[in-house]
Amino acid sequence: MSNASDDSREPLVEKHLAESKQEQPWMVYLSTFVAVCGSFAFGSCAGYSSPAQAAIRNDLSLTIAEFSLFGSLLTFGAMFGAITSGPIADSIGRKGAMRVSSAFCVAGWLAIFFANGVVALDLGRLATGYGMGAFSYVVPIFIAEIAPKAFRGALTTLNQILICTGVSVSFIIGTMVTWRVLALIGLVPCAVSFLGLFCIPESPRWLAKMGRDTEFEAALRKLRGKKTDVSEEAAEIQDYIETLERLPKAKALDLFQRRYIRSVLIAFGLMVFQQFGGINGICFYTSSIFEQAGFPTRLGMIIYAVLQVVITALNAPIVDRAGRKPLLLVSATGLVIGCLITAVSFYLKAHDLAHEAVPVLAVVGIMMYIASFSAGMGAMPWVVMSEIFPINIKGVAGGMATLVNWFGAWAVSYTFNFLMSWSSYGTFIIYAVINALAIVFVIAVVPETKGKTLEEIQAIVNP
Repeated sequence: MSNASDDSREPLVEKHLAESKQEQPWMVYLSTFVAVCGSFAFGSCAGYSSPAQAAIRNDLSLTIAEFSLFGSLLTFGAMFGAITSGPIADSIGRKGAMRVSSAFCVAGWLAIFFANGVVALDLGRLATGYGMGAFSYVVPIFIAEIAPKAFRGALTTLNQILICTGVSVSFIIGTMVTWRVLALIGLVPCAVSFLGLFCIPESPRWLAKMGRDTEFEAALRKLRGKKTDVSEEAAEIQDYIETLERLPKAKALDLFQRRYIRSVLIAFGLMVFQQFGGINGICFYTSSIFEQAGFPTRLGMIIYAVLQVVITALNAPIVDRAGRKPLLLVSATGLVIGCLITAVSFYLKAHDLAHEAVPVLAVVGIMMYIASFSAGMGAMPWVVMSEIFPINIKGVAGGMATLVNWFGAWAVSYTFNFLMSWSSYGTFIIYAVINALAIVFVIAVVPETKGKTLEEIQAIVNP
């Protein structure tokens, strides 16, 4: 009778498990949507100054130097946001950090909208920069901590997709509305993110780290679905947290300890290569590049905006199939080729050769560059950063890695015009060399994290 009972019960158990596995984690999708509204807000901030430049200068009588300061304050604010976002996310939670980011963006956009002089304009830009820098850290961290390992990479990649979309939407809408209306439109994703945070759970891993066990289990069950058995995942997270709790609280200098040095090297290295490969110089001055090469600026900008969104979106479904490392390698290879093609274009122009080929090669090189960047180097460093750090140093290390990224963004965007004045083709050769070094770095240092839990990744990186 006992055996018969077991046999009759077994199919029911298997059926229940199959139903559990098929249950869609809708709360994960909703939580990701709310988080990436912050990414869209990020893109809106980054894309605002380009279409608004002429109108702001005319309406407020700004000099070129004053508008350049206005533009650069975004990266300074972002660097400050990067420094503080990690400790904030660790102390008041991932949701709390996103609320702070949204509030800064809202305040910044309102200051820009009501600005009648350079002071209010600059303060607004600084505030939106702070919110942007904080979003750039906390959004991928939050998504990585709530997503199941099977599609964590794809969901984390949505961060980059929405950043690109925000930039492109700002470019397009900015040609149709005034700069003040464009600032008001920038409020929309911030408001959606702020309000949406009241409808989603906190990161279970952060709750476990803070010792809020009841809330931890409730949040994990809400994210995975009521019918899903979360006991194994909960136990794994709790075991890992207990191990980390025996370690001393991390400080900035602790990042240089031997047990963390590989995680730091991987994350910081990817951020350095992502930025010093030239992306922000090329992104901020795309219209100038096309103009110098003799290609229609407006057409080039539209192609650029559409291409980066499409390629980034197409990339999302394959992140968890192809893996992080192959995408980084393919992307960096494409960046080298794109830079070399563009360098050839400007070399021909500098030596008064093949006039008809110059604009064609320039647009092909730039589009090859942005397509390649969108396919890997744009999103993967953020995905890997969100996975690679132990949770006890994630706040400090993630904030510092984001700071490195924003410093690189400032350095490249600031030096680009000086380099182009020195040698237009030499500038792109330098970027090609840096991207070639990125290939070597990825092969030698970066591990594959596809299909592994955050705890399994730590066992590989920090054995």
